[in-house]
Amino acid sequence: MAGTVKVQDVNVQRIDPLPSPKEFQQRLPITPAIAQRVSGGREEIARILRGEDQRFLVFAGPCSIHDTRAGMEYAQRIHELAGQMKDRMLIVMRVYFEKPRTTVGWKGLVYDPHLNGSFDIPTGLHTAREFLLRLGRMGVLAATEFVDPITPQYIADLVSWGAIGARTSESQTHREMASGLSMPVGFKNGTGGSIQLAVDGVVTAQAVHGFLGVDQDGRAAIVVTKGNPNCHIVLRGGSPGPNYHATAVADAIKRLNAAGVSPQVVIDCSHANCNRDYKLQAVAFRDVLKQRIEGGNKSIVGAMLESHLFAGKQTLNEKDPSALKYGVSITDPCIDWDETVSLLSEAYAALGVPQRTAATVN
Repeated sequence: MAGTVKVQDVNVQRIDPLPSPKEFQQRLPITPAIAQRVSGGREEIARILRGEDQRFLVFAGPCSIHDTRAGMEYAQRIHELAGQMKDRMLIVMRVYFEKPRTTVGWKGLVYDPHLNGSFDIPTGLHTAREFLLRLGRMGVLAATEFVDPITPQYIADLVSWGAIGARTSESQTHREMASGLSMPVGFKNGTGGSIQLAVDGVVTAQAVHGFLGVDQDGRAAIVVTKGNPNCHIVLRGGSPGPNYHATAVADAIKRLNAAGVSPQVVIDCSHANCNRDYKLQAVAFRDVLKQRIEGGNKSIVGAMLESHLFAGKQTLNEKDPSALKYGVSITDPCIDWDETVSLLSEAYAALGVPQRTAATVN
């Protein structure tokens, strides 16, 4: 019609259809054995958070998965290590497919699996789900960050622990999403260093919510949640500097107690807690262990390490992704495998044999 002014999708290039979550799950179905392992892993983590299992919780793995071959090699190694140390530590692999960006950059395997800016999201979701199924068959527990509120419908059934990141912990959408997720969820403190922001996220996610989402058929739907009882905070430092020190941890516990929620804390030894220098992750990790073991602070239930096959990071060139070095991060810099084994072996020796109740899942 002549003279009609376009008011919808003015800045949209195209809208491509996406197969529904149900279609993905039918193509790549979870088996009863994998479902049992994922569920068992969730309960193990929840028992640690409740103080019923005194093992130390460790999240270790690449900042992001960009090469599934290297990711699988890391998974095979961490699986063997986790089995050797399972009496004192529960080791969960970081399997991050979505990367929140402060400005711009590679957004993760789900959004750009070919590393070339093509936004082939159907292939990204397929690759992510397939990778998680391979981990499940192997017996590796997976941890991931949920950035887009639709992504969990495609892969969350294969995840034992979820994170709400520093850039989204204050988001109402992500807090409501966490209230309906089926696994324990950690809220990171904000990039500005606010711990209260993460505490408020835990409180909010434990409540009942109703919000807009999508169902298994991909249709817009109203989602009404029960509230997630297994939420906690993750200290990752902020613009003022690290917050893994005893004073900051005590402040976090005080805030959690004041909010009437369980005072369990996981400490991320990367990000601002190492001042963006991966070589300082070991300093933070050892300090956390000292607080837990020598200081007797049992509210510190775990730690996180960004770790890959080889140390450091490299820059992605979308024009030639084939030039990337094998086993080196393209997002945050990581410690290498040898240092990972060294730090976890050190922790294993220092932790001693913890007390667990008979109901602990093995």
